[in-house]
Amino acid sequence: MKLQKGFTLVELVIVIVILGLLAATALPRFSSLTQSARVASLNGVAGSLRSAASISHATYLVNGTGSNTAVTLDGATINMINGWPAAAGVSNVLTDITGYTFTSGTPTSNFTLQTNCQVNYTNSGSNGAFPTIAVVSSGCT
Repeated sequence: MKLQKGFTLVELVIVIVILGLLAATALPRFSSLTQSARVASLNGVAGSLRSAASISHATYLVNGTGSNTAVTLDGATINMINGWPAAAGVSNVLTDITGYTFTSGTPTSNFTLQTNCQVNYTNSGSNGAFPTIAVVSSGCT
């Protein structure tokens, strides 16, 4: 009787088919990680904007200056509107926006990662309320 040394062709084909099925099942889980990472990045920028706006507002209150007087934080000049950072220069409150495109505007500025995947910063209203910071994640694919 002859001893078998290795796998038959049928066994190898079955193993390859099983590995293919496992890969096809796992692939959608890994592809959705990209979208989750982009949304998490947007939420991080939004949180940074909220914190920086609060710190800028606190500095403005401590200085006791007029509502449209600029404040200086870490050497960066931040223009203020109604006691809060102005949308047109709000990028000055963040030290690193790598990967984002900043579009300056009045009353809204955008930090865009890709189309419809952005953080929008809208100036405070005349009543001095907190600025509006909105995350748009419908295009984060």
